[in-house]
Amino acid sequence: MTEPTAATPQTPYRVLARKYRPQTFAEMIGQEALVRTLENAIASGRLAHAFMLTGVRGVGKTTTARILARALNCTGPDGTGGPTVSPCGVCDSCRGIAEDRHPDVLEMDAASRTGVGDIRELIEGVRYRPVSARYKVYIIDEVHMLSNAAFNALLKTLEEPPPDVKFIFATTEIRKVPVTVLSRCQRFDLRRVELDVLAQHFAAIAGKEGIGIEEGALRLVARAADGSVRDGLSILDQAIALGSAGEGGETVTEASVKGMLGLADRDQTLDLFDAAMRGDPAAALERLAGLHGIGADPVVVIQDLLELTHFLTRLKVAPQSVAGSGLSDAELKRGQEISGKLGIAALARAWQMLLKGLGEVQTAPNPLQAAEMVLIRLAHVAELPPPADLIRQIRESGGSAPAPRPSPSTGAPPTGAPSGVTGGAAGNAVSAQAPQSDDPPPWVTSSSGNGGGMQAMRQPQPVESGALSPNPQSFEQAVALFNANREVLLLTELEMKAHLVRFEPGRIELRLEPTARPDLANQVGKFLTEWTGQRWVVSLSNAPGAPSLAEQRQAVADERLVRAGEHPYVQAVKQHFPGAVIADVRALKPDIALPTPDLVAPVESPLDADDDIEEED
Repeated sequence: MTEPTAATPQTPYRVLARKYRPQTFAEMIGQEALVRTLENAIASGRLAHAFMLTGVRGVGKTTTARILARALNCTGPDGTGGPTVSPCGVCDSCRGIAEDRHPDVLEMDAASRTGVGDIRELIEGVRYRPVSARYKVYIIDEVHMLSNAAFNALLKTLEEPPPDVKFIFATTEIRKVPVTVLSRCQRFDLRRVELDVLAQHFAAIAGKEGIGIEEGALRLVARAADGSVRDGLSILDQAIALGSAGEGGETVTEASVKGMLGLADRDQTLDLFDAAMRGDPAAALERLAGLHGIGADPVVVIQDLLELTHFLTRLKVAPQSVAGSGLSDAELKRGQEISGKLGIAALARAWQMLLKGLGEVQTAPNPLQAAEMVLIRLAHVAELPPPADLIRQIRESGGSAPAPRPSPSTGAPPTGAPSGVTGGAAGNAVSAQAPQSDDPPPWVTSSSGNGGGMQAMRQPQPVESGALSPNPQSFEQAVALFNANREVLLLTELEMKAHLVRFEPGRIELRLEPTARPDLANQVGKFLTEWTGQRWVVSLSNAPGAPSLAEQRQAVADERLVRAGEHPYVQAVKQHFPGAVIADVRALKPDIALPTPDLVAPVESPLDADDDIEEED
């Protein structure tokens, strides 16, 4: 019987991101501009004393810094070489830097050593010459984490370092680095690696590892990497472990990667969006309940709908831009079917509603209920025609197309109605500025049938006589046309910032306030010409002109207040109620007579009552 042999120690596993880290510039992917610039600088000897590498995580900033340190210090296999774009990897300098043990290449993590004391220690070492290398290289990762005092301590040395010292900085937050530091460095922006390049790179690595992986799975991994090589290799490592492809010879499938990344419900998200945009809230809520039942967070569902809306919009306006999005052919076909049914206006409206709804879901006590309300709103709005179609219908029908009804609880007048008209319980009160008439305002139709009350608003038509004549004979009638046609912004400008200098049919001369919109005259002439069918010219003048319409209305209101205060009845009331003021003047119907002061019963003055109480005390 033989004794059991001791088990050989197993080599520790190295993750793919470390195992396949580039060792030369030629092995880097997706950074052609950076590589070409550094290669030319090394070949020509035009080397800066400080480099700033910036980009998102995992694109190769630290890797580039280490390759650059080896390129500067490589001596070649025979020990006689100089700086080269292709480090040999076998000399003492190359091997020492690759193994992080070279005494002249110091790598510091600014996230853990942020203080000025750490920088002063680094500056003290700058004074000494390299021990064995050609250059002393300082690599500071996440340099934006240094404190302001540390940056200030580094400035002088960074501006005039010794000739045998190089600084290489790496950061993901370039905006947090002071401009005084940036101006002393040669900056390189590392780009996100494109999806196709990542997929080819991962396929090559999978081949070296002897792993079978479907092309769809590769594209899913590349899309999830979001331009980061390191993130993509970490996801690929996880996919291999999930499928046990390294041991059993199995192939990493697209379905397994979908499940690992949580993308198995993408089809359900498409169904959910399609149901909401079809105006079917019941189906949309059913899809949401299904997603929630399998563990989907309502916030994530709304975020997925936002992402899908953005994708469908790009698919509609620029189909070629989504060709390399990493989606499967089936998903692209389904997206084309949905986007083909929707217009840009509908997609933009869905984006705005989902963006607002996302904040509601994030802050709601019950996120699921908030998500359901977002979908219900989205489904009901999907039934509404686009604004452009409504305008076209109004023009084709001669301006009589109905608009949405006002809320019955408020009875608010439409936008642009005179300020003196109010709805609801206060609808019987008309301020002094409102016209005194028993006829309903021109922007409201009278009630008919058994319903009673106020009917829906309609597009007003100019009347043949009165204030809204189709051929204005005064400036007030011209301004009234802007109220009738609901041009509220221009109406406000004309009433508050325009002073009439001269008026005649077809020509208006105005003086405008400095705060008036510069194109007011052109806009007024254009609309009046369109509405009346006659050419109108609106010019500007420096003459003072008449008070604005708003000032005239205010003057009338002030005069009514004064006249009301002089009325005997009001004087009698003020005698009995000292300190009383007139809040408003409302015009009553002519057949209602005001009581005379003789009909007012004498009221004991409050001061007299107080005197009586004091006497009793």
